[in-house]
Amino acid sequence: MTTGVRRRMGVEERRQQLIGVALELFSRRSPDEVSIDEIASAAGISRPLVYHYFPGKLSLYEAALKRASDDLAARFVEPREGPLGARLLRVMGRYFDFVDEHGPGFSALMRGGPAVGSSTTNALVDSVRQAARDHILVHLGVQEPPARLELVVRSWISLAESTALIWLDGRRIPRAELERQLVHDFAALAAVSAAYDAEMAALLHRILRDETADGPFADLVTRLTALAG
Repeated sequence: MTTGVRRRMGVEERRQQLIGVALELFSRRSPDEVSIDEIASAAGISRPLVYHYFPGKLSLYEAALKRASDDLAARFVEPREGPLGARLLRVMGRYFDFVDEHGPGFSALMRGGPAVGSSTTNALVDSVRQAARDHILVHLGVQEPPARLELVVRSWISLAESTALIWLDGRRIPRAELERQLVHDFAALAAVSAAYDAEMAALLHRILRDETADGPFADLVTRLTALAG
């Protein structure tokens, strides 16, 4: 971050700098608590110059959210190689990296922040969820998901969001445990759905067939077996 340094920048370069400065400030405090004066000072420019590039705080906030949402959606990108459980565990690791690094900003993105109810904010949140859904289906090798699989995937994405938001409130559960638990949650949701639907049962069988003995899905089976005993 540039502090107290004035230099001539092109329009787009300056806009990107301001977005970066705003994101860094939003990662430490709620966007509601960050003023335009703070952003200007951190960027090394005057308050009026900030308004030259952005009509107001809301437009800067939405631009920062756009960059954050693109970053968060990219955390779900994972090569389709190896067992699904290990892939989802790596995805959850990157997801919680973002949550850990951008706590207040993540909360603002998912809860709307100062732009609660705005069409732009809602669209950004939906874009992250849609990207996550699409990437998970790629991992599953499914292009046109049946209704029950759609329900499993979207329910799991919502669960990951709510788990991350609750975790941010005190971080009372070790992060690594939550990452693994969320992968177990995906398997559990799929297993319950498979009990009602033959197509889901076939998909679950295919997923489990490729798992390794030391993978997260096998770990879940071991834990449940121990409970049943």
